[in-house]
Parts: sequence; C-alpha cells; structure tokens
Amino acid sequence: MIISRTPYRISFFGGGTDYPAWFQQHGAAVLATTINRYCYITCRFLPPFFDHLSRVVWSKIEVVGDNTEIEHPVIREVARYLKIEEGIEVHHNGDLPARSGLGSSSAFTVGLLHAFRALQGKIVSKHALAKLAIQIEQDVLKENVGVQDQIQTAFGGLNRIDVMPNGSFNVRPIALHAERLAELESHMLLFYTGIARNASDVAAAQIRAIGDRTRELHAIRSLVDDATEVLTGNAPIAEFGRLLHDSWELKRKLSDQIAPPFVDDIYRRAIEAGALGGKLLGAGGGGFMLFFVRPKQQARVCQALSELLLVPVQLDWSGTQLIFYDPPQYSQTAHKRRDYKRYANGEREPRVVKPVLRVIHKNGTPRTASMPRRRA
Repeated sequence: MIISRTPYRISFFGGGTDYPAWFQQHGAAVLATTINRYCYITCRFLPPFFDHLSRVVWSKIEVVGDNTEIEHPVIREVARYLKIEEGIEVHHNGDLPARSGLGSSSAFTVGLLHAFRALQGKIVSKHALAKLAIQIEQDVLKENVGVQDQIQTAFGGLNRIDVMPNGSFNVRPIALHAERLAELESHMLLFYTGIARNASDVAAAQIRAIGDRTRELHAIRSLVDDATEVLTGNAPIAEFGRLLHDSWELKRKLSDQIAPPFVDDIYRRAIEAGALGGKLLGAGGGGFMLFFVRPKQQARVCQALSELLLVPVQLDWSGTQLIFYDPPQYSQTAHKRRDYKRYANGEREPRVVKPVLRVIHKNGTPRTASMPRRRA
C-alpha cells in the first residue's frame, strides 16, 4: 500500500506568464506558495482474487477488466504511460473541492505519479515528478495548462519559480524570518465562492489573447520582482497586499472570462470593507478568492462576505510526500495472472467466471454491463 500527500497551492504573482505560448518567447516568473490542504492518493497492486482487474474510487467507483477502460483520464493515461498493466486499486481524497483555483488537478497528477512510481519500486525526485506531470497534462491529456502548478505542488513551500524559454525551470525558496512569515500568514483570508469551473476552458481564452496582452503580461511578470523584494526586505507587509491589487487589475484584463460580475461584486465589497488587495485564484471564473487584510479589519471583511465559506490556511513546506510506504507482498504471478482455475465448493471442474463491469455514478445509480474476459 502506498499513500502520497500533495499540497494545494496559492499563486500570488506571475500567473498567466507560465503558459508555453508566452514563456517560450519571453520566459516566465511566478511567486507562489503551497498551503496545508492536501490531495491524498492511496494505491496498491490489486491481487487476482476478484472478477475485475482494477478498482478506482474518486467521485465515481470504477471496476474494470482492463486499465485502458478506466474513465478517469489522468489515472488511465498515467497507467498507460508508466506501462502498468497489473491490477491496481486507487483511492482519491481531497481536503478541498476540485476545479477551484488551488492547483488541485496538478496536485492529483503529481501525487499519482509519485505513488505509482513508488509502487513500481522507484523513488523519483521532485524535479522529475514536476517535469513528468507537465508532460502528462500538456502533451498527453492536451490540457490548456501552465507549468507553475505542477512545479509548486511537487516542491512545496514559498517559492519564486523562473521558467526559461526552453521549458527548464529554477525553483528558489523564499527564506523569511519567523516574524515575517507569521505576519504574511496573518494577513491572508481565503474564501470559497462555491463555483467550480474547468480551468482549461478559461485558460484557452487567455492563451488566445496573449498576442494582444503583451504589455499586461510584462507588467504581471515585473510584479514578481517587486513582491519578492517586499517579502524579503523591510517594507511594510501591507505593500504586498497593494501589489496583489495591482496584479488583479492587470490580470482581469487578460480575458473577459476571468472575472464574471459576481466576482467583481465580491472583490468590491472586500475592498470597501478594508482589504488591501486580493485575487481570484487559478485561471479565473470562480473557485477560491484570496484577500490580503490587516488583522484588525478582518472581522469587517468576513461580515461583508458572510455568504462565502472562509477556509483558514497556513503555508506548507513539504511538497509531495509518501506518508505511507508498504511495498507489495504478492508475487509477480499474483500481480499479472488472471487465468488461474477457480473451483466452486463441491465442484469437480473449475468454474468459469465472466467478469462484469460495474460503474457507480455520483448519484449512486449502478450501471452493469457484461465485459469480455481479459486475455491472459
């Protein structure tokens, strides 16, 4: 049994510059942190005692006779990429909802790769996990995603990430004194809007507009330098919030899908109640919103946004981890062989079992279908 734990992330500055359509010409820079909310992946090789080959539990429960039949696209394609043909069992649990701007999709991909590689007996570096997650999401799944989420969730911590035009990247941890770190964390308020959206769809509109938003993207990139200087220097921490406001004003110009009217209304009410700045996390359109607020003003902001769910957070420093590692105990024959003879009680001849595929949907309605027996 393997259990991986991978943190979600908050991107402060530089979002939008990490798409290949931009950084392949201009390079990119991002300032981001991971938080103490996590994606958990539990997996193991599934021994051949069942009528099915593999079992996957996410928002659905999938039971399949071949790993190519798995509906979850990331699990299916990662298993294919890593040449995992044995029976597997995978469970996903997340502290926060998916499609909400915290890099949950990339945290899932990084955590799954980490767990599957460990299942294969291989310990992979965080740098290699980030690169492989980028390849899976961009080249295999053809998602409209940048590269900061995979890097940040793999490494963890408060980092400046610089991306070169050739796709290579450097991760530079931002070292803060304990007092400065506590000051930063005490100013952060994270709210959930209750709206989930497909980040790839929102990002597609931003990517199409990159050629017309060169000035804004260069300005967004320069704010990474300014914000890093504020954090590591002696300027009042309030300057960090004001830079967030400047970044938000720039980012919302990248696409009209980033800030729908309800987001503008939430942001306006927060600023009027005393927030120094803030942003919608992720590609835009909904999900979580971060506000930077002096502690004395936070009660007013929370009252102004009382319909939203407040999620307390602190920074995470671990990145993706294997929190449980118990190597598989079955033989290679038990991993791979599905054609052994099965005798029912009292029978002299082996019983032929016809595998059945059962997929239980979100609403709990089972769907059953006959499935051809997997070739030995």
